[in-house]
Amino acid sequence: MKTRRDIFQAIADPTRRAIIILLATQALTPNAIAEDFQTSRQAVSKHLQILAECGLVKQEQQGREILYSLQIGKMNEIDKWLSEFRKIWETQFNQLDDILSIMKKQKK
Repeated sequence: MKTRRDIFQAIADPTRRAIIILLATQALTPNAIAEDFQTSRQAVSKHLQILAECGLVKQEQQGREILYSLQIGKMNEIDKWLSEFRKIWETQFNQLDDILSIMKKQKK
C-alpha cells in the first residue's frame, strides 16, 4: 500500500498552490487547468497526482472527461496547524495593546 503524501509538501510548490486556487471555485479538467500555466499538460497532471495523493483534490469521471475538484475539508488540516500560530500572535498583539494603553495613560 502506498503511503499518502504530506499535505504540507504538496502545498509547498507554487504551481500546486495555484492549482488549488483554480479549483477553489469549480471543478476543472486537466486541460482546462493546464491552460493557466506555461508548462506541459504532463507536468500539470503530475501536480494533480500529488494533490490527489494527499487528499487535497479528487477526480471524478464525467463521460469522457475527468474533473478535478478541491476537497475543502482537507484544507482544515492546514487551518488547524495555522490556528496554533494564530493564538500565539493574538496573545502577543493583545499584550502589545495593553502596553500601548498603559503608555498612553502615562503620557496624559
